[in-house]
Amino acid sequence: MIRSLITASAIFLTLILSNSTAPAQIIKGAAAKPRHEVRAVWLTTLSGLDWPSKPATTEEGARQQRQELCRILDKLQQAGINTVLFQSRIRSTTAYPSAIEPWDAAFTGTPGKAPLYDPLAFAIEECHKRHMELHAWVVAFPICKVAVEKRLGKQALPRKHPELCRRCGDQWMMDPGVPATGDYLARICEEIVRRYDVDGIHLDYIRYPEESIPWNDRNTYRKYGQGMAVSAWRRENVTSVVRKINHVVKDIRPWVKISCSPIGKHADLPRQSSYGWNARDAVHQDAQKWLREGLMDMLFPMMYFDGRHFYPFAQDWQEQSAGRPVVPGLGIYFLSPREKNWPLGTVARQMQFTRLTGMGGQAFFRSRFFTDNVKGLYDFASTDFYTRPALIPPMTWADSISPAPPHVKMERNGYEFQLTWQPVSDNTPGVPVTYNVYRLAHDTDTLTFDQSTLLAQGLKETTFRYAPLLPRTRNSRHAVTAVDAYGNESPLTATSNVVSLPSAAQNIPTTKDGYLSLPADTPEAPFYLVTDLAGRAVMTIPATQKPNLSSLMPGHYELRTLGKRGVSHRIMYFRKE
Repeated sequence: MIRSLITASAIFLTLILSNSTAPAQIIKGAAAKPRHEVRAVWLTTLSGLDWPSKPATTEEGARQQRQELCRILDKLQQAGINTVLFQSRIRSTTAYPSAIEPWDAAFTGTPGKAPLYDPLAFAIEECHKRHMELHAWVVAFPICKVAVEKRLGKQALPRKHPELCRRCGDQWMMDPGVPATGDYLARICEEIVRRYDVDGIHLDYIRYPEESIPWNDRNTYRKYGQGMAVSAWRRENVTSVVRKINHVVKDIRPWVKISCSPIGKHADLPRQSSYGWNARDAVHQDAQKWLREGLMDMLFPMMYFDGRHFYPFAQDWQEQSAGRPVVPGLGIYFLSPREKNWPLGTVARQMQFTRLTGMGGQAFFRSRFFTDNVKGLYDFASTDFYTRPALIPPMTWADSISPAPPHVKMERNGYEFQLTWQPVSDNTPGVPVTYNVYRLAHDTDTLTFDQSTLLAQGLKETTFRYAPLLPRTRNSRHAVTAVDAYGNESPLTATSNVVSLPSAAQNIPTTKDGYLSLPADTPEAPFYLVTDLAGRAVMTIPATQKPNLSSLMPGHYELRTLGKRGVSHRIMYFRKE
């Protein structure tokens, strides 16, 4: 305990001094490059704050919404983000077709009106394409404004279940003290986990309201309090809701991560007051207990502070983590001149502190402030801080047995490598398995992760293709691992049976002035599809045009036909110089 406090203090002092003497040093990467680290953003759908930017009631509008989300996810992936906390239950309204609650207004502009697609299903599919996790962000107790309740009419929760709800000024809240509240929220989470391939359930506002909200639960206490002290009774009420959600989710898919975003200060510390604003005592949210009891797999405390309000409390979360990831939520919206106008160094120091003290990672509130590169944060994260991809920490407390390693072979086709392997089953029946691909250091035969570069992660298929850009990597060895749904990774298995295939790729065509000459026997199709050599779509071009590839980054690609029903055939490989 004393040693960890001394270490944290030394790190904090180093960061402060480096900022005061040479601010640019803060902007140049941290010392450690962890292999496991959560890198998350909250993607807010409430009022379209992050997405969608405008409602849609036509097919074209819905298509534009989907394209907008893809652009956001592309930027997040390119920056190294591996976890998206996607707001799925907003204010007793949803971002998916629910049998329990009505649609949120963000997608069509009208509460209760269905959009022309399923936003949650689409977001999951697109996140997984980019090998990012999606956690369904469920706002627990806040319901809606009274004005929205009137627009929803009979669909509104206060009218369907008035026994669960309390009016607080101009808004409605669910009452945690009513036992049926936990049952209701567990049904919401059950619906999501049964119907969607989510990687986590992320609970927000799983607490009592703050003092500024008029709250009166005296009648509930008289009925259910059973002589307990009010504060202890309220804490147990919230814990009971968490427990019910945990049991439902884990009974269906035990590998789905359960997390929440508690207030950023758990409680007063021996040498630092929370000044009356903390999770345990102010809003009856005992999140550290939930970690100890195994009710939470990770936490994202909302640490939207700086200085003495941030660093001592971050260290407290880490010391009380019970061996599970605690990922501080950083208030990057304070970088905005419209908020507190923080300098970039404030957030950069916090990012480095969380990494150097061994915390579970970083989470950013909220997505738009990250992708909009406010104060240069996106540039710092993508070019200096997240310089290598990171895996999600494994849930070893739930399952610590790794799958068997796959048997891998590699074929070489000119500059292209193709790795193939046999599917691997997990030790526990029914647990999904994915695959990671690594390139080993070119000057070593050692099969260790610290001597390897992660090329791809979360692959569901058993084939991987790519073409190294650097000549020194073209003779490197490669390895594949199997990863179960809990994050347990098999040992590295190096490629064997290297075969060189005869191919025109030895004299691979090159673009000229951005254009590519097509073979005379190119089959007819409505579109051309350009993919990278990992098979990821890069560009779609109408076949009525000569392929203009000037916007591509230099490298090796594949040109394919693309039919109306998605049928695709290879035309050629080519190189963009």
